[in-house]
Amino acid sequence: MNSTAQLEHIEIDGCQLEYLWCREIVEPFQRTVVLLHEGLGCVQSWGDFPQLLAASTGLAVLVYSRVGYGGSGPTSMPRTPDWMHHEALVVLPALLEKFDIGSCVLIGHSDGASIGIIYAGSKGQGNLQGLVLMAPHVFLEQVSLTGIDHARLMYQTEDLRDKLVRYHGSQVDGAFWGWNNFWRRPDIRDWNIEDSLDKIDLPVLVIQGADDEYGSIAQLDSIESRVPVEVERHFLENVGHSLYRERPEFVLNTINRFIGRL
Repeated sequence: MNSTAQLEHIEIDGCQLEYLWCREIVEPFQRTVVLLHEGLGCVQSWGDFPQLLAASTGLAVLVYSRVGYGGSGPTSMPRTPDWMHHEALVVLPALLEKFDIGSCVLIGHSDGASIGIIYAGSKGQGNLQGLVLMAPHVFLEQVSLTGIDHARLMYQTEDLRDKLVRYHGSQVDGAFWGWNNFWRRPDIRDWNIEDSLDKIDLPVLVIQGADDEYGSIAQLDSIESRVPVEVERHFLENVGHSLYRERPEFVLNTINRFIGRL
């Protein structure tokens, strides 16, 4: 079985987005898995997770960096309050159409999970077969703000900026402050996408760490109570925000079983 993996760029919504295909060459592709990265992530920040996912599922895996992240083109600042909806309802559909992706599974982490929820709750997601949410946010809570303030301190006084430079290069400051300043805006304290949950009618898998510095079990409770179909949920003790790094074997096996049941 051969595999290919090469970073390339594609123009979506007037911006060059970097992307990576990780595909185990099996014909025909029954589904495509699309990864949506976290608020400070990009293609490279996933590490070897996309390749491992392609190998374990036997499916094509597409991962891309949103505008302003990694090797994608720059974005305008400050971010607008509806930027996640734009990513979910404009950029993501355009990307799927450009690659002629039919049946797909979305796997989102943190902000990427929120984007996946908005997309799954929209009218234009007929090609979506399943939704995997890692450390999702559906409303803003105090633990999120505390974590965001802590990250701000680490960026200013510790080595967080140096760690992020390897992923975002010369636009690291834009990537960090675009994310951090957005969540600290007074006008988004009532940010909430729970209404999108009410419209999701496809299988959902949710994984959350008990020690997540950006969200609590209340996020899972909301998702499970409002999604009209059954939700598979996992709440992992002694695990933080980066589930796929901290518990890669569990996450891969759980996703693999979930996709296998679709």
